[in-house]
Amino acid sequence: MGSLTIPHVHLLLNHVPTVGSVAALGLILLALARRDDHLLRASLEVLFVVALATLPVYLTGAAAGTAIEALDGVSVDAIRTHETAALLAFVWMQITGFIAWVALWQGRRLPHLPRASVGAVLLLSVITMGLMARAAAIGGEIRHPEILVGPAAAAAGAPTGWLTSATIAEFVSQYPWAWPAAEALHFLGLCLVLGVLLAVNLRVLGAMKPLSFAALHRLLPWGMLGFGLNLVTGMLFFVAAASQYTENIAFLWKVVFLVVTGAHFLYLTVFSGTWSLEVDADAAPLDKLVAAMGIGSWVGVIYWGRMLPFIGNAF
Repeated sequence: MGSLTIPHVHLLLNHVPTVGSVAALGLILLALARRDDHLLRASLEVLFVVALATLPVYLTGAAAGTAIEALDGVSVDAIRTHETAALLAFVWMQITGFIAWVALWQGRRLPHLPRASVGAVLLLSVITMGLMARAAAIGGEIRHPEILVGPAAAAAGAPTGWLTSATIAEFVSQYPWAWPAAEALHFLGLCLVLGVLLAVNLRVLGAMKPLSFAALHRLLPWGMLGFGLNLVTGMLFFVAAASQYTENIAFLWKVVFLVVTGAHFLYLTVFSGTWSLEVDADAAPLDKLVAAMGIGSWVGVIYWGRMLPFIGNAF
């Protein structure tokens, strides 16, 4: 029995974004029909988790494509078309997940979830589900020629335009300032996330007791802004030169810690144990453990990111 490889991980997870987006949309519609605020919050949480899970699915796709493109009966054009469709679906999924988190954060400070945010999530979810379904259908055609409508079906069915791996790589190579600018924004995002996670989690660990957790809760959007900056600029690096990263163990560990950090932001947003932490109050041992893990997860992201030039062949 062989060891688990990156293509195996992609095959293991590649249905999660499509099935998850359908399930989350169904939960949102059910919650709205029943006017159930608790179910609506749960559906937004599911949507955020699906967005997080989409990250390793997309990042492992490049290695999966490389592993099969030389096999008989596999169309390289179909693989590239699937990559284009997957990139577009990934971008929309991340936007949808971020707006879902914003709605949850607002819902912590308001009696009910804001209608405008919920409406935006509903619209984005419908679009994202369609894009995910299309990307999944094209991906299925790569290894299943029996479902092709015609010889050129896979190569002609995906969206085209500026949001492709080739155009992004061309943009980075054509404009010398693009990579340094992205590096600067990436570092800014790292600092934002680290600062917010330190402030919020140190309070949970027992520091800054004159402040309640609710007072620090308003910092979380700044942390999510930094998280988004890291995601956008990191994807720019990856899409422009995917082959440099997919076989690098340091990059894989960075992705793992990145997903854990995203889950930690959700924990800080929705769980009541930390939210009920008043002035001079002490957090429960479990909350302290999660807080320490939250700080450690982002330190892990920074560490493995710095190891990219020294472990593997990213540069």
